[in-house]
Amino acid sequence: MTFSLPADPPHARSLTDVMPQLIAALDGRSKWFPPAASAIVFVIDGLGAHNLAARAGHARFLTAAGGKKSVARTVFPSTTAAALTSLLTGTAPGEHGIVGYRVRVPETGDAVNQLKGWESDGLDPRSWQRRQPLLEREAARGRPCFVVSRRAYAGSGFTEATLRGAELVTAETLGERATLAADLAAAHPGALVYLYAPELDTVGHRLGWESDEWAHALEGVDAASRALSDRLDPSTGVVVTADHGMIDVPRHRQLLLTDGDGLVDGVEIIGGEPRMLHLYTAPGAAEDVARAWRESESDRAWILTRDEAVGAGLFGRVEDAVLPRIGDVLVAARAGVVYYDDRLDDKAAQRMVGQHGSLTNEERVVPLIRLGAFA
Repeated sequence: MTFSLPADPPHARSLTDVMPQLIAALDGRSKWFPPAASAIVFVIDGLGAHNLAARAGHARFLTAAGGKKSVARTVFPSTTAAALTSLLTGTAPGEHGIVGYRVRVPETGDAVNQLKGWESDGLDPRSWQRRQPLLEREAARGRPCFVVSRRAYAGSGFTEATLRGAELVTAETLGERATLAADLAAAHPGALVYLYAPELDTVGHRLGWESDEWAHALEGVDAASRALSDRLDPSTGVVVTADHGMIDVPRHRQLLLTDGDGLVDGVEIIGGEPRMLHLYTAPGAAEDVARAWRESESDRAWILTRDEAVGAGLFGRVEDAVLPRIGDVLVAARAGVVYYDDRLDDKAAQRMVGQHGSLTNEERVVPLIRLGAFA
């Protein structure tokens, strides 16, 4: 390989290990956390450690509760579908099979949205996602398990694939959700509670994490975190984390792919997302596609064939059934750029400012902040 991939520090903590360590803490045997009577994992979608540090004045509670070493590494690709599935199964994308945002289904050849495309494309949540959710396993063992989230996610394919087995409790405001999570943990000793906040990510994608609106949303997240901490039973432990960080990419940094530029020659499907493309190529075309991309984009992106990515361990251990879901060629942005297929009629995605998915620290390093019994 003619490129150098970023390496995690030797003792870096992985998002994949958070839930197993929380469960171990409930049994008094965690290597990360002190013993706790109940545990809450509070996932703030889109809050990278870099984003939090840069806007520390808007998140004084979380900043004070954390520290320079209160971080973990999310998975690759650094995208919600892959990361939350790894968090909630304790396994890497190469095992659970959710290897990106839009991924080709080998049996049909369709590229399916891994967050919202389950129902329309007929994916079976109990087989396409290949590992048992930890909440389902723990509930079967008799542990009280709860998901506190928005009503809109109830019954979705992704929810079934990753959160089944737990009792879903919904509320529309984050403050209400924080209160519910604390109360459930206190009322059910031994409980495992998953608390989810999508608000920050939504604003970040639309307006960017450097916007005033994102700072205001962060203040709301910080206030909810403080309220959660204040309401906790002293024996309840909380860890605040995220699925990925975010990079702002303005319109003039978008690189548009179109017929005739040489980068789509031999490419049958463009999957993934703008900062981490899965390129599914025509038979025998992978090396030519990789060569064309390296000649054009190697100063702005890491370009890998599937074999190179698997050999580098980017997806963890990859099972045979998952291999064809991974692109024949992967394009992971290194500079502050994104890649869009401009041949598509729908240009709505090109209005997105906040981006993620690649290997940079800004996208992969997330908070790991301890509250309550874990502080």
